[in-house]
Amino acid sequence: MALVLDLSSIDLEDIATALADQNDYDHHWLINPDTGEIAFWTSDTGIDGQQPVDLDELDLIVIDPLPTWVWYQDMADFADGITNEHAARRLARSIQGKGAFRRFKDELHEEYPDLLPAWYAFRDARARRRAVQWLADNSLIDDDSADGFLSGHPDPALP
Repeated sequence: MALVLDLSSIDLEDIATALADQNDYDHHWLINPDTGEIAFWTSDTGIDGQQPVDLDELDLIVIDPLPTWVWYQDMADFADGITNEHAARRLARSIQGKGAFRRFKDELHEEYPDLLPAWYAFRDARARRRAVQWLADNSLIDDDSADGFLSGHPDPALP
């Protein structure tokens, strides 16, 4: 049996950040398959911030970001799931077309700041579940640990 990591020792927030990172400059988030430690690599400074190193020379696994439509769906599901119909319509309208992420954020902050805690809880719960699913898909944790986490961490109730 292959060595798998203990889910409780892995920083799911870092993996979630890596999966959501849509920046286009030459960098990657990496995970050490032996320890679960997350590293940040750039073409200019390597992983130590000083020495450039080729990715192929590292015994680390690249955490490729998920497509933007995955994160877009969170906004759509949130807008669809809240009970305030006026807010739901405005948030759904805000995500139409280019600039959806900025407009959604602006709409929440400017018009519905009371929904921010619910949005953050919803977004973060989904991001953590995606991190666990990514770990399982890459055989870094066992399926039982992943299944237990996923079933024990559903989307929070929306207002």
